[in-house]
Amino acid sequence: MPPRKDPDASANVPSFYGAELRYKREAAGMTLEQLADGSYRGIPFLSQIERGERRMPMDLAQHVDRKLGTDGFFERRCEDARRARQSGHAEHFADVAEMEPYAETIEDWAPLLVPGLLQTADYARAIMRSAMPWASADEIERMVAARLARAKLFEQEKPPQFWAILDESVIRRPALPPELMAELMEHIASVVKATPSILQIVPQTAAVHPFMMGLTRIMTFPDAPPLVYTEGLHSGQLIDYPALVKQYGRSYDLLRAAALPPEASLAMVEAAAKGYRNGELRT
Repeated sequence: MPPRKDPDASANVPSFYGAELRYKREAAGMTLEQLADGSYRGIPFLSQIERGERRMPMDLAQHVDRKLGTDGFFERRCEDARRARQSGHAEHFADVAEMEPYAETIEDWAPLLVPGLLQTADYARAIMRSAMPWASADEIERMVAARLARAKLFEQEKPPQFWAILDESVIRRPALPPELMAELMEHIASVVKATPSILQIVPQTAAVHPFMMGLTRIMTFPDAPPLVYTEGLHSGQLIDYPALVKQYGRSYDLLRAAALPPEASLAMVEAAAKGYRNGELRT
């Protein structure tokens, strides 16, 4: 049996937080299963927190303080970990952004918006400004920079395998002036061609399909259980319950079958780019 790999508590705030959690748990003579009991969180989730890979949500911090008798230690430091991980992302997406570079596969379903890994600066700016009209220009630019920086994972020696399924309305909806929409379509096509990515489009003629719901992402990892992330307008949820993750995976497989083949989907995006360039698709 290989030796246990302890987290480097000096690496960052979440790693310190995770190392302290493991120390306090073992000092109390508790297993991960015993600590998780009554928390509505899975053992893999707590294990990832101990390794510094996930931040601890407030409800779990309060549960841990009660179970370990740590007098609010983890609750007080929960906000520190949140700020350390946020880095320009919405709080509910902070964990996902942190884990992206370590994923083996990323599968996105985008029924309304172009996925973040495929966005241009102009598109990201327009979407953020629409969702947060009261945000300052500096706040918007900070979030745009953080979103574009995520695409650097494609430059890794072994980047995640990316699979994106978009509803056809995403490429037909003129969120920008025609020239900028053309640039967006061209950017999507270039990323798909240059990276280990697959793109599929669910045509508008598909009246019903297995994923009639909001944005969903499935992530797998070489050394950790798979996760599902779902998102609404101002909130998101990470799901690590194995049976539920498996159900989402099956639904995504059915969605793949309902979508156009990758070659036809890429051709549709390239045709949309030409349409916006030539004025055939208008805002």
